[in-house]
Amino acid sequence: MIRHIVMFKIKEEYKSEIPQLVENFYGMKGRIEGMVSLEAGADFLGSERSYDLALITEFTDRAAFDAYQTHPVHLPVKKRMHEVRLSSVACDYEIKE
Repeated sequence: MIRHIVMFKIKEEYKSEIPQLVENFYGMKGRIEGMVSLEAGADFLGSERSYDLALITEFTDRAAFDAYQTHPVHLPVKKRMHEVRLSSVACDYEIKE
């Protein structure tokens, strides 16, 4: 299994859209083959080191994760995040069981 974690800092002018951005993420749930889980949420702490939004997904394997990158359900969400993000960080790793 592969876990994909992304955290986003959102441009100030788009921060009011954060609840909709979370909904956009959840709109992908159950619609992409090989994605076994999806969790997303907005930061509530607002500390100096906080990011505004997090997305955590899990995939059956590397092939499913790679297919997700260009999946038609993911592409419009990805495009919107590129428009509204100030920055993002990611970590992708294999889950050891």
